[in-house]
Amino acid sequence: MSLATKLKELRVRKKQSLQDVADAIGASKTHVWDLETGRSSNPSVDLLTKLATHFQVRIADLVGENPNAADEDEKHVALFRELKQLSDPDLETIRILMQRLKDPDRK
Repeated sequence: MSLATKLKELRVRKKQSLQDVADAIGASKTHVWDLETGRSSNPSVDLLTKLATHFQVRIADLVGENPNAADEDEKHVALFRELKQLSDPDLETIRILMQRLKDPDRK
């Protein structure tokens, strides 16, 4: 789940307005809207920390990097478990392979 989708889901679940969230984290309503719509997709660590604190979740949950999250695909969780068993050189090989798969034009 994307950061945008997660933020909107959390705000709606808490029955808060964009302004409620903006006031709580010290940002503008427009910036919160931009985050929820994906127009701004690279918030600072400080802003992520404020959002996580406000919604009482971990930053890993906001950015979709929590393998224990309820909405995480089981295939990804299983892959994560297997990665934990690899050596550092093997992990580096996997990292390089992933980069090549994400950007096949890269040499």
